[in-house]
Amino acid sequence: MNRPLVIGNWKMNLDYVEAVHLIQQLGVVLKNKPLEHVDLVVVPPFVDIRSVTSVVESERVALEVGAQHASVHDAGAHTGEVSVSMLQRLNVTWVLVGHSERRAMYAMTDEVVAQTLRTVVRQGLRAVLCVGEELSVREAQNDRDFVTAQLHAALEGLDEKWRPLVTIAYEPVWAIGTGLTASTEQVREMTEHIRTVAASLSLGDVRVLYGGSVNAENAAALVNEGHVDGFLVGGASL
Repeated sequence: MNRPLVIGNWKMNLDYVEAVHLIQQLGVVLKNKPLEHVDLVVVPPFVDIRSVTSVVESERVALEVGAQHASVHDAGAHTGEVSVSMLQRLNVTWVLVGHSERRAMYAMTDEVVAQTLRTVVRQGLRAVLCVGEELSVREAQNDRDFVTAQLHAALEGLDEKWRPLVTIAYEPVWAIGTGLTASTEQVREMTEHIRTVAASLSLGDVRVLYGGSVNAENAAALVNEGHVDGFLVGGASL
């Protein structure tokens, strides 16, 4: 098993004052009970990143900081976008790529996901590639084919030297923010399938996370029985 990774995606929550308060609280928790066997990443909104990284650096909080999205462009007339180089200057080391909300709400196609993934890893940041199906796809029993297509679209042709920077997060859309959670058997079957597809694309040792209404009560079972390498946590991370 890979070293477990837990990523807290704050989504569009917490202004910079609230963000500072939360990261300071996390710092106290981690100093009192250091994480010896788990990697930890927090992913705040763009406007909070500088405040969060300042606290992480000044108080030496044992975690890394990620961004929820990044532009495929390095600079230019792209109002509202944020480039990877801008994130690097803020000491961001992780970027979520193709989160289901970006795909569904902001027309992020498989092609844009692939371009974004390459933009992120070529500049040395770690990318968390998000894949997962909607309920209608699951009910039609097309979930494996759907996720396979997402993986191929994003990873085919990716230069071998960048592949160690990729982590995959399986997030069934029907289990995000709904209170529904995939059963440990469903999670195990899909994560094993993802590993098989990833291995066929020369990502044999990739970490596979699970995201979808994860909380403190179901986390242990998902790791032990679902065979995941960690979590992409949404609301519960707050």
